[in-house]
Amino acid sequence: MLLRNRNFYVFADLGAVILSFFLTALARYASFTGSRLAFGNLSGCGLLVSAYVLVILFYQPKKKIGERGRWNELQNVMLINLFMAMTVSMALYLGDPSMVFPRSFYARSFLFDCNGCKHIMRIPGEGTDQLINRREEAQVYQIIRDKHLCDHIEYINPENGYKITRFLDHARVCDPHNLDDIQKCMHRLRQFHEMKLKVDHRFDLFGQIDFYEKLWNGRSSAYRDYQKTKENVFSLRSYIERYKSEDVVTHIDAVADNFLFTTDTDGNEDIRLIDWEYAGMQDPHLDIAMFCIYSLYNKEQVDQLISLYFSEGCPDAIRIKIYCYIASAGLLWSNWCEYKRHLGVDFGEYSLRQYRYAKEYYRIVQNELNNITK
Repeated sequence: MLLRNRNFYVFADLGAVILSFFLTALARYASFTGSRLAFGNLSGCGLLVSAYVLVILFYQPKKKIGERGRWNELQNVMLINLFMAMTVSMALYLGDPSMVFPRSFYARSFLFDCNGCKHIMRIPGEGTDQLINRREEAQVYQIIRDKHLCDHIEYINPENGYKITRFLDHARVCDPHNLDDIQKCMHRLRQFHEMKLKVDHRFDLFGQIDFYEKLWNGRSSAYRDYQKTKENVFSLRSYIERYKSEDVVTHIDAVADNFLFTTDTDGNEDIRLIDWEYAGMQDPHLDIAMFCIYSLYNKEQVDQLISLYFSEGCPDAIRIKIYCYIASAGLLWSNWCEYKRHLGVDFGEYSLRQYRYAKEYYRIVQNELNNITK
C-alpha cells in the first residue's frame, strides 16, 4: 500500500538511519567464509550493506521503482543512508577501532614498505603498560629469534614496546574447527615446548588472577558468586602443583589466531607463533588450556585437542590437570574482561563464557577425582 503523508517519510528516514547504523556495525563482526560464520572481513561489510540497500529499495514493495509516489524523497533517503552505511562500515573495518568506539587497549599497527620489503610497526595502546612488561617481552623475543618460531622481528624497544616485524605474505591463521589445522598446530606447539627454552621471568597464573582483580580498584565483580568461584578455582592449585611439568618458556596466549600458516623460502608450509607478550616460564600444558578456552571448545573438543597434543596418549592425571588449567585460565580472562568492562569495553558473551569455564571445569575436576576414588 502506498503511503503519501509526510509522517511516513519522516519515520522512514529515521528508521533508515537506525537500521543502517546497526547493519554496518554488525558488518564489522559478521560475514560468511565457506559454510560457517567468520568475523571481521570485508565481504561481511558488503553482505550487510547490500541487505540494507534492499530494505531501502522496498519501502513500497507493491510498486515498481518508476511508479512510486514521491520517489525523489525515497531516493534521497536511500542515497544519503547508503553513503553513511558505507562510511561507517569502512571505518569499522579498516580504521582504528578507537575512532568509532573507545578501545584504548588496542595496539595500533601500521603496514609500510622499506626497500621493497613490507613491514608492520606495532605501537602499544594506552594502558597496556599496566598489563605487559615490555622488558620481559623483549627478552622472550631475544631467546626465540633464531628458532624459527615467531614472525621475523626487525626491532623491538624494551622501554615502550614499539616493534617492527617483517610482513608475512599469504599467511592465514589457524581454523580451530579444522582438524588438520589444529593437529598441525598442536604438533608445532609441542615442538616448541620440547625445546625447553629458559628466560628470567615466570608467568604466575594465580598471581595474575589477583592482579587483574586489583585493577578493579575495589569495585565488585559482576558475578554474585565470584568469591566462591575464586575459592573453588584456587583450591585446584594443590593438584596442579602435584602434577606440574617442568617449567619452560610457555606462550600463554597460544590461541588459534596466534598460529600463522605461511610458507618458507622453499615453498613448504610453515607455522609461526606470534604475539608473545605474556610469555614466560610456566608449565607448558597451560598453553593447551588457553587454546581451548579462546576457541570456546566444549568438553569433547577439549579432549580431542589434548589427544592431538599427546599423540602417544595422555595420562588421566595430566588430563585432569589441564582441566584445572582451563578453570584457572577461565577465571584469569574473566577477570581481565571485567577490568576492561570498567574501562567501558564489554566483551559480552566471551566474558561470560570464560567465567563459565571457571565454574564448569572446577565441577568436572571434582567429578573426575570422585570417579577415581570410587
